[in-house]
Amino acid sequence: MLIDIVKAFLVGGIICAVGQVLIDYTKLTPARILTGFVVLGVILSALGLYKPVVDFAGAGATVPLTGFGHLLAEGVRKAVDEDGFIGVLTGGLKSASGGITASLVFGFIAALVFRQKDK
Repeated sequence: MLIDIVKAFLVGGIICAVGQVLIDYTKLTPARILTGFVVLGVILSALGLYKPVVDFAGAGATVPLTGFGHLLAEGVRKAVDEDGFIGVLTGGLKSASGGITASLVFGFIAALVFRQKDK
């Protein structure tokens, strides 16, 4: 179990370090970097390169935004196998619906509990 934790920490840390380097040394906005990570996850998953990373690092590869892109791509792949072409439109949302719902619910709860501060 300790080895799995170390692998997850290292891979997740590398992904986050790449994001930090992009923030520090490029003129890209954080929103563009985050979107790029999701798209990169989809592309690497479509090429079959991200699944071995997920198998190796577990949560270290699935928790960062590249993992969200991988989740979307895997959902589309499975839905296309099951439903045909309509799976292109439904697979990503079907596979990510739990995470999307959780983020909306917890965001709503946080908005109720905490006060907004003006900058």
